[in-house]
Amino acid sequence: MLDHIDRHLDRDLDLDALSSVAAYSKYHFHRQFTATFGLSVHRYIQLARMKRASYRLAYRDAESVTDIAMDAGYDGPDAFARAFRQRFGQSPSSFRKSPDWEPWLAAFGPLDNARSKLMQKTFTIDDVTIREVAPTPVAIMEHRGDPATLGATIQRFIAWRQAAGLHPRTNPTFNVWRSERRPASPADYSLDLCVGTNRPIEPNGDEIKAGEIPGGRCAVLRIVGNTDNLEPAALFLYRNWLPASGDEARDFPIYCQRLSFFPEVSEHEAVAELFLPLK
Repeated sequence: MLDHIDRHLDRDLDLDALSSVAAYSKYHFHRQFTATFGLSVHRYIQLARMKRASYRLAYRDAESVTDIAMDAGYDGPDAFARAFRQRFGQSPSSFRKSPDWEPWLAAFGPLDNARSKLMQKTFTIDDVTIREVAPTPVAIMEHRGDPATLGATIQRFIAWRQAAGLHPRTNPTFNVWRSERRPASPADYSLDLCVGTNRPIEPNGDEIKAGEIPGGRCAVLRIVGNTDNLEPAALFLYRNWLPASGDEARDFPIYCQRLSFFPEVSEHEAVAELFLPLK
């Protein structure tokens, strides 16, 4: 049912249609959904649509607030603005200019909790392939510090690559993790946002640096769907696949290439490939 909702966020997801898909009566479907996920189906749909809208506000400057409001299921920008302010404490225009990410993360806690209960991905040894990877020169924007502020770094990264003409369709996007997803101290969180480019990297203060993702053998695991949290896939590679493979990890962090992005595609269509460098 959650997969069906994600695939049809632009459609009329009323209780009659959803209970029919679930093969329950309306009463039993609504009761079962709420008992299973801890929030009503209406609330889940609202949050899923609002998440997509907030991503578009933060990362897609060319899209108008009116279009975003209509796609989120509201009759117009005023109703959307009231709902947005109530949930995040900012107007849509204020969020677009300077998002406050901590209330945003807190607001989507119920959505993330619902998804994590029954939408865990499972992997098998056969899902992993070995690939010989060529070295890739990259421009790097480092994020160092509390992961709650990562959204602001992503905004700056997108703005810089747009100004540099490095579109995701022509220049690959990588994330290199240099710390655990949840280190003991949030200040120790460390992630590199990278874009592949053969151009010389012009100095840009401390924002942009030149670097390289080294070539060599890698274990590759492809993830399709919600790619916000790739920790379960990374743990599978380290804890399950690597000991069984007889291989040894190389001295370079695990990293991913993002092949398609939410909200440009629906969350169930987002694709990332996780690379574990091998000796």
